[in-house]
Formats: sequence, structure tokens, C-alpha cells
Amino acid sequence: MTLIAILVGTMAAGIGSVWLAALLSFGVLARYTQHMLSLAAGALLATAFMHLLPEAFESQAGAQELFATLLVGLVFFFLLDKAELWHHGHEHHHEHEDGHDHGHHSHGHSHAPQSGSWAVLTGDSVHAFGDGILIAAAFVADMRLGFVAALAVLVHEVPHHMGDLVVLRQSSNNRRIALIKVSLAGAVTALGGVVGYALVDKLYDYLPFFLIIAASSFIYVALADLIPQLQKRATARETAAQIAWLAIGIGLVTLISGIAHGH
Repeated sequence: MTLIAILVGTMAAGIGSVWLAALLSFGVLARYTQHMLSLAAGALLATAFMHLLPEAFESQAGAQELFATLLVGLVFFFLLDKAELWHHGHEHHHEHEDGHDHGHHSHGHSHAPQSGSWAVLTGDSVHAFGDGILIAAAFVADMRLGFVAALAVLVHEVPHHMGDLVVLRQSSNNRRIALIKVSLAGAVTALGGVVGYALVDKLYDYLPFFLIIAASSFIYVALADLIPQLQKRATARETAAQIAWLAIGIGLVTLISGIAHGH
């Protein structure tokens, strides 16, 4: 019975949050891509600094090990980006040899944001797996606590998944593919739930490290992929709007994090 509850809770939290985010970002807010980039950067940074890192540091794990993990995570996502850009550039190179130059402008246009997608999906999957373990641990402790945890994860993930969808949408320009990819990453929550249910005592010690790796991916994507796109020369008004949306992204996550932790 507990396992069924964990599966329902993790699927609802993992995939429900993605679809809710898609409804918001593709429906209501689709026109404001630039603003959404700022919101995404704020949401990802806040998720890392206000939610994942504090939770990891509240554990018994030593600060030294956790900071080392953060550093390794950042370098790993940098290398992942490099590999992806190299692969991307390689394909691009072959295109030129075939004489297909017509795609150059659009290709060049999608080149810069392209890089963040793998880092986002990897971080998402790790984060979702960690969420699944947390939800499973809550259900094992108490059914009601489990449902509260699942609901907290669902609500908490919405602004952050909106950020992910913006990043992926930029790289592929295809809404459906972006939605499928983020949904699959969200579905890892259920896997985390099952593993968490089976190994709840053993895995609990490693949870802080999952949190740190997820945090490192979000920090990397925000600072290496999103913020550079906002650094382009902008008017005072555009800059003010960017700062405002960045603050809204941070505010949303912080607020929701506070409510989730209040339970």
C-alpha cells in the first residue's frame, strides 16, 4: 500500500509539475521569452541556493565534502556542455562540406543556447531522483506527511520546470520535444520513489550529495547559459525588466520553499 501511494505521489509531483509549468509557460507566457529567461535564471539560482544547498548542509555530511561535490558538479556540467557543443559543431562542419549553407543563420542562432539542455536534463533527473527519495521517506514515516511532501514538491517544481522548458525550447524550438524531455526527467521522481522505498535507510546518507549535484547543474545553467544571454546590450527599460523578472523568479521559489518547509 505504501509503495502504491509513493508511486502515485511521485508521478503526480514529477510529471504533474512539468505539465502545469508547460501550461503556464507555453500558454499564458509564451510571448515573453526574454522575460522568461530572466525568470528561469532567478528560479534556478533560487532553487539551488535557497532550497537544495541549505537542505544538503543541514545533514550530517561535512562541509568540505559537500563543497568538493559542488565543485566537481560544476566542472562536470562545463565538460558536458563542451562535449555537446563539440558534437554540435562537428555536425555543423559536415553540413558545410555538403554545401548546405542555407541553414547557417538559424543554426548559428540556436548555437549559443543549445548547450544548456543536457546540463538541465541531467540536473533535473538527479533532482527528481532526490525528490523521489524524499517523498518515499516521508510516506514511509507517515502517509499524510507523504502527501504533503508530494504536494510540496509539485508546487515547488513548477517555477523551476518553467525555467527548464524555456532553456529546452530555445535549443530545439519544438515545444513537444521540450515537454517530453522534461516530463521524462520528471518521471525519474517515481524511480527515486521506488529506490527510496527499497533502500530508504541506506540512501539517506547520500541524499545531500544528490542535492548538491542537482544544485550545481542549476547554478551552472543559470550562470553559463541564461545570464550571458541577458548580458547583451539592452536599454535601461529592458534591463529594469530583466532585473524585475529575475527577482520574481527568485521570489517565487523562495516563497514556495518557505511554505514547503513550513510544514
